[in-house]
Amino acid sequence: MMTATPFSRCTAHDWNKVRAAFASSILAETSLSSLAQNLEGLDWPIKGEDETPAGYIGLEFDQVKERLALSGQPLRMADHLIEILRETLAFDEPFGDMVTHGEESAMRDNPLLRNLEKLGISEDFPVGLTALAPETLSFCRLENVSTLREFAFLAQRMAQSVIVGGDFRSLLNALSNIDEEALSHHLPFRMGSKGLHLIEGLAQAVRAQPAPMRAALRKRLHAPLSVSERDMAAHVAGGQIADVRAALEERALALRAWFGDECKELEQRIADGAERRHLAAVLKDPTVEVIVADMLKSILREEAEVVETGWFARLIKWRKKQ
Repeated sequence: MMTATPFSRCTAHDWNKVRAAFASSILAETSLSSLAQNLEGLDWPIKGEDETPAGYIGLEFDQVKERLALSGQPLRMADHLIEILRETLAFDEPFGDMVTHGEESAMRDNPLLRNLEKLGISEDFPVGLTALAPETLSFCRLENVSTLREFAFLAQRMAQSVIVGGDFRSLLNALSNIDEEALSHHLPFRMGSKGLHLIEGLAQAVRAQPAPMRAALRKRLHAPLSVSERDMAAHVAGGQIADVRAALEERALALRAWFGDECKELEQRIADGAERRHLAAVLKDPTVEVIVADMLKSILREEAEVVETGWFARLIKWRKKQ
C-alpha cells in the first residue's frame, strides 16, 4: 500500500524514468484518483478532467512541483504522483515483471512470448481467429492488436486488472501460467499437444453457437438427435440457420488459409482411408464432431479437387467463378 512522505524524496531522475515508462500506457487518460483507488492507497487529492497521467508526463519535474504548488498541494504530492504511476505499471501479478522499460527491453524479455514459444504457438496467429468474445476483439482492434505477438506487447504495457477483465484477462493468465485447459477455451489449442490446430479452430466456431443452433445444424445433417435436441432444433428459424451457416463458411475458409500445411496432412490421411468423423473424434463431443466433419468435407481436397458437397460447397463454387 502506498504512503505519502512528509517531504519530497524523489528526484528528477525518478520522475523521468517513470513518466517515460508510462508514456505508452493505455492508462494515460485514466484519472489519477481512479488509479490511486485501484491501488488501495491514499487518494489523489486534486479533482478535475486534467488530473490524469497525461496531464503530467509532458512536464519536467520542476514544472510538476510548480503545478502542484499552484493547486495548494505540499511538495510530497510529487512523490505520491510518482508512486501512483510506478505502482500502476507493476500492479497485478503475474504481470508485475512486465513493466515496460523501453521497446528494446520489451522485445527481448516478454514472458508471454517465451511461453508461446514453449507451447509451439506462432506469435503471428491472428487474434481474429481466436475464440475471444466480440467485445474483447473490438478492444483489440481499437488498440491495433491483430496477432498474439501484439497481444503480448499490449499486456506488457498495461496494468491489466485496472482496465479489462473477462476473457482478455483469462487468456493473459492462461498464457502466463501455461494453463492448457484455459488456453483451449480461447485458442484452437489441443491439450497435451503443441501448436494450434485446424479441427479445434472449426470446433470453436461451432461451440460459439448456442445449443439450439448446434442442434439445428446437426439435424440438417440427418444425425440422430436426443429428445431435448429435437425440441431445441424445432424452435430455430430457417433464416437464422442460413445466417449461421454463412458465418461458419467464412470462418472455415479463413482457418484453411492459416492452417494450409495441416490441411495437406489431413488430406493425406483421408487419401489413406481415414474418415472425416474419425479425424474430428479428438473433440470428444458428438454434436460438434458431426458438424466439424461436414465442414471438413468442403475445405479439404480429395484427389486435388474440392469435394462439391456439404455445407460450404456453394461458397467455394462461387469463389472459383470470381
